Amino acid sequence: MNSKRIAILFSGQGAQAVGMGRDLSAHFPQAAELFAKADAVLGYSLSKIAWEGPEADLTQTRYCQPALYVHGLACLAALRSIAGNFAVHAAAGLSLGEFTAHAAAGTFDFETGLRLVAQRGAFMQEACEATHGGMAAMIGGEEQAVLDLAKDTDVDVANFNSPGQIVLSGKAGHIAEAVASAKEKGIRIAKVLNVAGAYHSRLMQSAASKLGAVLAQTEIHPPQFPVFCNVEARAVTTPEDIRQTLEEQVTGSVRWTHTMERLVDEEHCDLFLELGPGGVLSGLLGRTRKGVPCLKVYDMETAAAAVSSLR
Repeated sequence: MNSKRIAILFSGQGAQAVGMGRDLSAHFPQAAELFAKADAVLGYSLSKIAWEGPEADLTQTRYCQPALYVHGLACLAALRSIAGNFAVHAAAGLSLGEFTAHAAAGTFDFETGLRLVAQRGAFMQEACEATHGGMAAMIGGEEQAVLDLAKDTDVDVANFNSPGQIVLSGKAGHIAEAVASAKEKGIRIAKVLNVAGAYHSRLMQSAASKLGAVLAQTEIHPPQFPVFCNVEARAVTTPEDIRQTLEEQVTGSVRWTHTMERLVDEEHCDLFLELGPGGVLSGLLGRTRKGVPCLKVYDMETAAAAVSSLR
């Protein structure tokens, strides 16, 4: 049996790619079943949007979030079907991925999580359309310099992604101002991100409040393994704590760097699995804790390759 302390990581918005999950569903009945169930619960063909696009549709928040949620759990189901029920020491997910991590840990069942994520996506899309927001990545600057820049330009810190990579979020005009002033603060690269709005900022307050009302009515169980929340980079265990941190996460900072540091340094996780398209999280982990292995699982081939490391 595998003696490694495994942490599973789930992707956030921006990782999506047309075709995600199609290959898994063709090879693994467990994955196909999740996509079929999602189509039935949502009342439209999410699988068609995920597998065939067009990209413009898949990129929309209301479709993108459920698609990533289903795909992440399909990756886990496929992996378990060939590697057995391997023990998970802890889980985390970037932004939307935190919901996927909770579903994997049994905090809520697949359908409950899917409905939550679909509503979260719809609420956030509404907030995007009601506000004129944007986001920008600050690369190669001191953390304090970025925090000062955010304060000076009246924007929020959306993500602490890895050392030297912080994302700002807020009104589009203020974001443009932050990008223009970044060099003065010694920040090497400042670039506006191609997103629909100001995620993880105060501009998402309406979405957070609506999601909070839904979470209050949602049945939540203690997770079967520790799930680390984005807003405080710590494990959450009680239903009250989980509801609160999932609501706060919509407007709060994603403390991903700190989460990875804790999983490696305090939880002693020594094998990470990134369940989702791309490889963004593997890259961030590599910049935060160099040399810690992270296996990417997103299709048949990568699932099969990961199995040998799990056995």
